[in-house]
Amino acid sequence: MTRIVIVLLALLVAPMSLAQTKVPTTQSEISMGFAPVVKRAAPAVVNIYAKIITSGQPNPFFSDPFFQDFFGGFGAPQQRVQNSLGSGVILSEDGYVVSNYHVVGMASEIQVITTDRREFSATVVLGDEESDIAILRLDEAKDLQALSLRDSDQVEVGELVLAIGNPFGVGQTVSSGIVSGLARSGAATGKARGYFLQTDAPINPGNSGGALIDVNGDLIGINTSILSRSGGSNGIGFAIPANLVREFLRQAREGNEYFVRPWAGIAGQPMNADIAESLGLALPEGVVISDMHTVSPLAQAGFSVGDVVTHVDGEPVNSPSEMMFRMSVTGIGGVSTMTRLRDGERVEVSVAMIEAPDEPPAEDIKLDDQTVLPGLVVARANPAVIAYLGLPLSAKGVVVVDPGPYGARAGLQHGDIVDGINGEAMETTEDIRQALTETGRWVRLDLQRRGQKLSLRFRQ
Repeated sequence: MTRIVIVLLALLVAPMSLAQTKVPTTQSEISMGFAPVVKRAAPAVVNIYAKIITSGQPNPFFSDPFFQDFFGGFGAPQQRVQNSLGSGVILSEDGYVVSNYHVVGMASEIQVITTDRREFSATVVLGDEESDIAILRLDEAKDLQALSLRDSDQVEVGELVLAIGNPFGVGQTVSSGIVSGLARSGAATGKARGYFLQTDAPINPGNSGGALIDVNGDLIGINTSILSRSGGSNGIGFAIPANLVREFLRQAREGNEYFVRPWAGIAGQPMNADIAESLGLALPEGVVISDMHTVSPLAQAGFSVGDVVTHVDGEPVNSPSEMMFRMSVTGIGGVSTMTRLRDGERVEVSVAMIEAPDEPPAEDIKLDDQTVLPGLVVARANPAVIAYLGLPLSAKGVVVVDPGPYGARAGLQHGDIVDGINGEAMETTEDIRQALTETGRWVRLDLQRRGQKLSLRFRQ
């Protein structure tokens, strides 16, 4: 009876359209289950041990210069060592490994152990907190067994998958399940944002950075988080699609020190039933463009505010994060085909994938000790600065990139637009430097913050 159930299950979950999915056909294949797949894929999944050094204050009062002077060195910041445990996947024979940023991104020392007990020191060559992806390079590694990356756009709900990792530090473990959802956006924990595959294969602490593979042993995703109130797996886990991992690997090989996303230069919102009705659409679909920068590549391609982007490279997009995922997979220098919906007419438009332009030049400066706010970093607002700080597309003027220790105490925040100092308009970063050098006893800063005007007044 058990054998009959296994055969029926295999036939049900292996769609005939997936030519690469092989249904067990012999008694020996059925009796072995997933053993051949695991035997082929497991050596490419590694255990990662990371050491993170943090510093903290024993008491919040000690961060104030007055109390530091009063107590001497008693309240000095203390360094603490945190050990992080996770998993990784070997992507190439010469030692490129992918893991999660939250596992290794801030590590000062990384040790990688393979299934055959070899140990390698590793360094992060490309990391991105927003995507929660880090690419490692193993020192003096060669002839490693790597996993093949499958086209994750071809993954379907209901496919059998295996999760391989090192949960709770007990050693390499394999769990099975199915793909239970696609296009999950904004579902990861921490600062990670994006587009995820959902699975019910058990994923527990230590599985982070491990492999989610199909029944052929190909990598379809990197396990990154779970949805849980208890901290244990409740059957809802998320994995970063392999197509995005492939783009990270490409940029790491090209020597990028940080991940470069294509710049859309637009603000958008998901279509809802009310907007769809106002546009005369039968069903809500796509992303409505609500704002657009003048030099946006979409603007150059003929898009306008009010247009709807329904597909990118033939794949539907129903949120800004899905749209950004599709653009990121294409990568800088590529061209994406976007489906534009306007006045009921659908047109396919080619859009160049570019970096946010640093024009006009940002002219960023860091103020020195000769000014009232040493450590303050300001820059001229341009597309690159706007994208980096997440500012409105219409932002202009001089922007606070980093308030520095004194600026933070005065109430400044990154992203503040400095309109004036002591009643004088600020148009360039040099205006800021001069105004904060030649100031009187009192200083007044006129700012814009998240669309609101405010003034900060303090005594130097």
